[in-house]
Order: sequence, then structure tokens, then C-alpha cells
Amino acid sequence: MTTTTASPTTAGGAAPAARVRLSRALIVVPAVLAALVVVLPLVGLLAGVEWRGLPARLADPAVRPAVRLSLVTTLATVVVCWALGTPLAWLLSRADGRGATWLRAVVTVPVVLPPVVGGVALLLAYGRRGLVGEPLLEVLGLRIPFTPIAVVLAQVFVSLPFYVLAVEGAMRGIDRRLIDVSATLGARPLRVLLRVALPLAAPGIVAGTALAWARALGEFGATITFAGNFAGETQTASLLVYVALQDDHQTAVALSLAMLAVAVAVLGLLRGRWVR
Repeated sequence: MTTTTASPTTAGGAAPAARVRLSRALIVVPAVLAALVVVLPLVGLLAGVEWRGLPARLADPAVRPAVRLSLVTTLATVVVCWALGTPLAWLLSRADGRGATWLRAVVTVPVVLPPVVGGVALLLAYGRRGLVGEPLLEVLGLRIPFTPIAVVLAQVFVSLPFYVLAVEGAMRGIDRRLIDVSATLGARPLRVLLRVALPLAAPGIVAGTALAWARALGEFGATITFAGNFAGETQTASLLVYVALQDDHQTAVALSLAMLAVAVAVLGLLRGRWVR
């Protein structure tokens, strides 16, 4: 009778191969599950769309005011981010020390703050009895809550940190020698910012603008708390999705699909920037 025994080389090579396969599985399986957690809801959204009626639902008279308000307020939000966020990003990129660290932390708080809490904070600051809202109402007669101004303030509150972080990162990458040479040649700080820093930080500014605009477009919690949900006045596209989900499911799905398309387009435009 002939018996066959595995050679030491064969037996020794099988064990490492099995360990390699197990190691790969421990990486691949959780990674696939993580991707499915994100992808499956998006697939569900696409599967739930009635494609034939999609154009008619997006052109519905009830949808137009919300979309128009979203476009107007988000564009206003971007302008405010440019005007206020750019100088702040420049100062943070040049500043060091504990004060700058705390300021950076405070500016980024809205990124992790629950949106509803942000809405409550805005009410306490700009409401009729708020820290700033009461003097504005008494002196100027300006009422901010539950107006389009409140929509813009809520969007700025949640989107400004995204703009500042992106622009600050780009400005930190500027060679300090260029700034020093400009100052040596007599350029004032404002001129250095406009003529040197902004052109060099342009990719970061574009990325920050896109992120801030997309975040403002999707804002919900702070807006509904601080500005309300009044059709034709403070009802944005995100708020309309919430309302339509209760009465007209397909309109909510159609609007959700449109906003998903916008988000994908923004991420696609920024992909090259992130890869670099």
C-alpha cells in the first residue's frame, strides 16, 4: 500500500495563504458593508422614483417658490461667506497660539452642533427678546425670525465653517516667503490678501464655496426652528421635502432626487481637488 504525505514545503505554504485570505476577508467584508450602508438608501431613492412623472412634479407650482427661495438664499449665503469668511480664514491661517486655536474651535462648532440646537441659539441671539434681535427691533423695527433674512442667517451659521476650513487650509499652503516679500515691497495687508493670497488660494476658495453652497441648500433643522416653514416666504426645498413626504410622496421623492443630483455634481467637481 502506498501512502502520500504532504511535503513540509506544501504544508508550510498552505497556512500562510489561508491567513492571507482571512486577513483580506476581515478588511473587505466590513468595507463592503460600510459602502452598502451608504449606497443602499441612494439606490432605494432611485428605485422609488416615478421617472415618467418626474418633470411634471418638479415643475409643480408648489415646488417653484421653494426652489426659487433656496436658490436666492443660498446665493446670498455664498456672498456672505465670501465677504466674512475669507478675511477670517486669512487671519486664522496666519495666526498661531492659544487664541487662534480657540477661535478656530468656536468657528467649527456648527459642524458638530445639532441643527435644532443651532436654531435655538439663533433665536436666542436674533429673536424678539434676543441678545441682538431685541435692540434691532426696538431701534430699527427690524424683525429677523421667521423671515427670509432668518433663512439666510441659518444657512450662513451652518455653512460658514465649511468655507472657512477649506479656504484656511488653502491659505496655509501658501509659501510664507511670498507674503514676506510682498510686505517688504510695501504692499499693505489688504493688498497682499487681494493680489497674492486670493489668487494662490483660488482652488480652496472654489472648493469652500461649493461645499458651503451645498450645505446651505440642504439645511433643515436650524431653518425650521429659526425661520419657520411658511410656504412662499421661508419654505426652502429641504423644508418642502419634509412637508410633501406627508401628503405627496412622489413630489418629495422627486425633490430629493434633484438635491441628490446637485450633491453628486458638487462632489464630482471637487473630486480632483480632493485627490490632489
